[in-house]
Amino acid sequence: MIKGVSIKSLKIIADQRGRLMEMLRCDDNLLESFGQVYFTTAFPGVIKAWHYHRYQDDNFVCILGKVKVALYDPRENSPTKGEVNEFYLSLDEPKLVHIPKMVYHGFKCVSKTEAMVINTVTKAYDHQNPDEFRADAFDANISYDWNKD
Repeated sequence: MIKGVSIKSLKIIADQRGRLMEMLRCDDNLLESFGQVYFTTAFPGVIKAWHYHRYQDDNFVCILGKVKVALYDPRENSPTKGEVNEFYLSLDEPKLVHIPKMVYHGFKCVSKTEAMVINTVTKAYDHQNPDEFRADAFDANISYDWNKD
């Protein structure tokens, strides 16, 4: 696994009224600081990739549909430089993926319906100076095939 990436298994608690799932807690040691929480969606087959952050960590949880999350480590001094990780997230496979700063990441909706990802980040989004650096989803420098499922 890419250095700094971690997976937290999540548990859904269901009863006759519905479901509850804790995603991230202050005692998880995954969140060095709180920035903000937001959700993003993707329609079936849509890829939202690649990007990384210099200053923030991400914590992805899929709460609707199913996504394939891919990570690529470009960090020069990392023991996992060049490594790619892939994870499937959904309520059927409830987990949180912790993505450290400087690691490229993205996701593809692999369900037949719209997918929704909740992201809890360590820095609030700065609209004037975004901490977001993008590459094309099919960048030749990143050895990953979004079309394989």
